[in-house]
Amino acid sequence: MSASTARSVRFYATGDASVLKLEQHPLPAPGEGEVCIAVEAIGLNRAEIMFRQGQYLESPSFPSKLGYEAAGVIEALGAGVTTLKVGDRVSTIPAFSMGKYGVYGERVIVPARAVSVYPERLSPTQGAAIWMQYLTAYGGLVEVGGLSAGMSVMITAASSSVGLAAIQVAKMREAVVITTTRGSAKRQFLLDAGADHVVVTGEEDLQERVMDITAGQGVNLVFDPVAGPLLETLAAAAAHRAQLIEYGALSTQPTPYPLFSALAKGLTLRGYTLFELTQHDERLAAAKEFVHAGLAAGRLEPLIDRTFGFEEIVEAHRYMESNQQKGKIVVTVP
Repeated sequence: MSASTARSVRFYATGDASVLKLEQHPLPAPGEGEVCIAVEAIGLNRAEIMFRQGQYLESPSFPSKLGYEAAGVIEALGAGVTTLKVGDRVSTIPAFSMGKYGVYGERVIVPARAVSVYPERLSPTQGAAIWMQYLTAYGGLVEVGGLSAGMSVMITAASSSVGLAAIQVAKMREAVVITTTRGSAKRQFLLDAGADHVVVTGEEDLQERVMDITAGQGVNLVFDPVAGPLLETLAAAAAHRAQLIEYGALSTQPTPYPLFSALAKGLTLRGYTLFELTQHDERLAAAKEFVHAGLAAGRLEPLIDRTFGFEEIVEAHRYMESNQQKGKIVVTVP
């Protein structure tokens, strides 16, 4: 590899994981307000699957980069960058266009404001598993949801990286954590991860079980990336004046508005993405302070499910789509 080129992942059409191509590309010097990072690990996110499929908030322009999270070492600074230095161990924050700054590469250019140092005790693999999950959980649960001690929160798709991060954030806030999973195989894993209660939706009635847990009151806050028909059940299991935070669209079915539950209970249904935080400096600073404090105290601990090599990026995407993971999928870069 020469000093001016590096391998990166691009795709030239939307589709399944096979559209991802690992190729050698020229690497420009970082521009004003940018840094160059020698990547050691890449964290995979569901957003990248959807982006590759053409089903994300942002549409790709071909050939397209992709990827939000990487950990590595700063190799070069662009003009005007004063808060970072060459040699810093850093990870990237999802605060940029994936198509423009995607981080699936050996060396990548990203905006300096979207970069943060991470604790020395964490490995690069863990460093690539911080910002998407913890900022999403913090923003939805704390900043928007106002989660506080004694409140109950229901976390669906709880074995995902964001779901596990949400469990940790909710326990930091001293909330009662109810999680859901489709099969019993992940029940004990979620209990070990900090959940107070696990509802196996393939075997139990979700509304009935939540009402049992909450003594008939319903859950105060719902944190859900699934949507679709599930939303009606979540609304039925919610308490009066509860908030339902929708941060994803994993269901491929239409999402009906739960009108009668919303009217009867005065529910608030709120769409949310972490870009609400990452595009505003003050809100991002508060979120980063919360995450850094949690990491320092050991209350937030990235959980890694499995690692793949850089040449296995297609297999890594396919594994994520299999929904087997319990935690973060990370790709290591030699």
